[in-house]
Amino acid sequence: MTAETTPGPGAEAGQDPVADPATPFHDLDHYVALRRLTGMWLAPDGGQLVAAVQQLAPDRKSYLSALWRIDPYGDRPARRLTRGASGETSPAFLPDGSLLFVSKRPHAESEGSKESDDEKPALWLLPAAGGEARAVATRPGGIAGVAVARAAGTLIVSASALPGAKTPDDDAERRKDRRDHAVAAILHEGYPIRHWDHDLGPDEVRLFAAERPLAGDAEEDEPVDLRDLTPEPGRALDEASYDVSPDGNTLVTTWGVRLPRGDVRAELVAVDTATGERRVLGGDQAYEYGEPQISPDGQWVACVRHLRSTTEAPADKTLWLVPLTGGPGRDLTPELDLWPTGPRWSPDGSVLYFVADELGRAPVFALEVDTGDIRRLAADAAYTNLSPAPDARSLYALRTSIDAPLAPVRLAVDREDQTPTFLRGPDEAPAVPGHVSQVRTEAADGTPLRAWLVLPSGASSDTPAPLLLWIHGGPLGSWNTWSWRWNPWLMAARGYAVLLPDPALSTGYGREFVKRGWGRWGAEPFTDLMSITDAACARDDIDEQTTAAMGGSFGGYMANWVAGHTDRFKAIVTHASLWALDQFGPTTDVAAYWYRELTPERALANSPHMFADRIRTPMLVVHGDRDYRVPIGEALRLWWELSYRHEGEPDDFPHRFLYFPDENHWVLSPQHAKVWYDTVHAFLAWHVHDEPWARPDLV
Repeated sequence: MTAETTPGPGAEAGQDPVADPATPFHDLDHYVALRRLTGMWLAPDGGQLVAAVQQLAPDRKSYLSALWRIDPYGDRPARRLTRGASGETSPAFLPDGSLLFVSKRPHAESEGSKESDDEKPALWLLPAAGGEARAVATRPGGIAGVAVARAAGTLIVSASALPGAKTPDDDAERRKDRRDHAVAAILHEGYPIRHWDHDLGPDEVRLFAAERPLAGDAEEDEPVDLRDLTPEPGRALDEASYDVSPDGNTLVTTWGVRLPRGDVRAELVAVDTATGERRVLGGDQAYEYGEPQISPDGQWVACVRHLRSTTEAPADKTLWLVPLTGGPGRDLTPELDLWPTGPRWSPDGSVLYFVADELGRAPVFALEVDTGDIRRLAADAAYTNLSPAPDARSLYALRTSIDAPLAPVRLAVDREDQTPTFLRGPDEAPAVPGHVSQVRTEAADGTPLRAWLVLPSGASSDTPAPLLLWIHGGPLGSWNTWSWRWNPWLMAARGYAVLLPDPALSTGYGREFVKRGWGRWGAEPFTDLMSITDAACARDDIDEQTTAAMGGSFGGYMANWVAGHTDRFKAIVTHASLWALDQFGPTTDVAAYWYRELTPERALANSPHMFADRIRTPMLVVHGDRDYRVPIGEALRLWWELSYRHEGEPDDFPHRFLYFPDENHWVLSPQHAKVWYDTVHAFLAWHVHDEPWARPDLV
C-alpha cells in the first residue's frame, strides 16, 4: 500500500485537476492543499509511530486532522488510520498498543446518527489487533485530551464541566437549562476571562481518572467510569499540562493560582488518583512550572521552571527536578544560557532529552541527570515531539527548518551533531522556489546579529530581488521553523527576497540578548532590525530601492513602530498589531503579564501611536475580530488615525484595511489564508512595484 496523495484543486468537485505549477508556492490553491504534519507519538513497544496530519476538508473550507501510522524503521510507507468526517486529535497509546483518540464522530450515546457541529468530542479506542474504533468515555461538555499510565494503563482525561455540576447527568441538565432559556451569559469571579480566541467559562476544565479500558469485543463496550479528581477547580486548570505516574497512582499537573492585582501563577501539584488529595510540589512565588514528566521509575518529576519576569528583568527557564513524594528540587541546567522545553525521559531514567532555541535553530540536547553533562544530538534544524525508543538506542522526533515543514526522523542517542535519518511520512517535503542563506552583522553596541534570508530562484547581481523584512512575533521567539501561516516561500515565488531576523528580545542567544530589549521595544529591537536590513541591502543580489516591511503580533507592533520612525520602506503590512500600548495593556487577555514588563511610563514611551504624525509609508492593516490577545480596538484606532491624518483626496488614500470578522490572532481557514496573501500581493505590487491597485476578487 502506498501513501495517499492529495488531489489537485478542483478534483473534489469532479473537475479535471489544474496543471501543477512549478512549485506549490506558485499557486495558492495548491499551497493550501498541502498536508500538514502537526504531532507524533510512539507506541509503548516502539513498533509504530502515529502522527496527526491536517488536510483540507472535502469542501476546502477548513482543515481536518487524521491519524496516520508511520514505520519507525523507515521501510514501509505511511498509512492513514482514521477517517472521521470531523477528524481525530489527541492520540495516546495504551500499554498493549491500542490507540486512544478524541473525535466528534457519533457514538452510542449521541442523540443523532450523523456528525454535527453540536456533537461533543468523545474518547475513542482503536484496538491494537485491529477492528472498529469504539467510544470509551464521554462527558456532556466533551473530552479534550488524555494521558495514559505507562505500566498500569490508568487514564487521566481532561474535560469541561459547568460550575457546581456533581455528576454527568447534573452537568447535562445544567447545559440543557442554559439552552432552553437561550442563556449565553458568563458570570466571572476573577481574572482572566478570555484566552487567545475564546471566552473562559462557563465551563471549567477538570481532570478525571479511569481504569484501563478493555480493547476487545462487544460485551466489553461499556464506557469507562470517569472519577472527578478536581471538582470545583475554577480556572486553575486552564491550559494545564499534566502527566501520570507509571503505576497510575499519581497525577502531576500545573495548577493556576490567582494572585492579587489580576495575576496568575502556575504551581506544580500532585494529585492522588484514588482520593483526589492534592499536594504542592512546586509553589515558590518567584517561579512558574510547566511540562511535567514523571520518571520511568515513578520517583521523580522533571519540568520546566520559569523565573517570573519583573519590570527589571525578563523571565528565565531551566529544567527542574523534584521528588514525586515532595521535597527540595534541583536545577538541572544552571549553566545553560538557553530556555529548555519538551523534556522526555530515557527508558532507564538516566537521561533527559529536551530542545531549546539556539542561534536560529532548536537542537536536541541529551542531559545526564546524575552529572549534569549536556550533549547536542542534532543541531542542524529545529526539533520537537521527542519520543525516546524503549530499546534506549533511538530517539524519534519531528524536524523542521525555514525551508522544510515538520517531518519524522530518527536519531541515535549515542551520537553527537548527527544527521537525522528521515522516515517515510504522508508526503515528501514540497520543493521550494529558492534557497536559504544567512545575514550577519553587529548592532551599534557590538552585539552580534543574524537573520535567515530566503532568496528566490534567479536572484543575482544581474537581477537583484526586492526585499521584504518580516518581523517575528512573540516577542520572545525566533525565526527557526517552518511556518504555514507566515510562509516566506509564497513571497519568494513572486520574486521577493525575505529577511527573517532575530533582533533583541529573540530567544536562542542568551538571556542578556532578551534583556537588551526588555521594556525597550522601540530601542534595540528597532535598531537591530535596521542594522540587519542594512546588511541585507548591501548584498548585490538585493535591490535596496524596492523594500517593504511586514510583521504580525509583536511583529505588527514593530511594523507600526517602523512606520513612525523611518521612510525607507515603500510599503508596510501590519497584522494583528499593537498600536496604542496604554490601550492594549488593559484589554489584552493576559494583561498582568504585560504589566510586569511595561509600566505605564514605558508603555507610552514605546507606543507607536505617539508617532502617528510621522507616518508617510502606505500601510496594509490586517486584523481579526476574534483576536483576544491583541483586541480589534488596536486596528480600529490605527485605521482611524491613518484616515484622520490623510490630507489628500479620498481617491488618493494609500492605505488599506483587511478585516476578518470571524478570524482570531491568526488567519486559519484556508480560503481566508488565500485572501490574506492575495491582498498582500496586490498591496505590495501597488506600492513596491508601482503597479495599478488591483482589488482581489473575493474582497
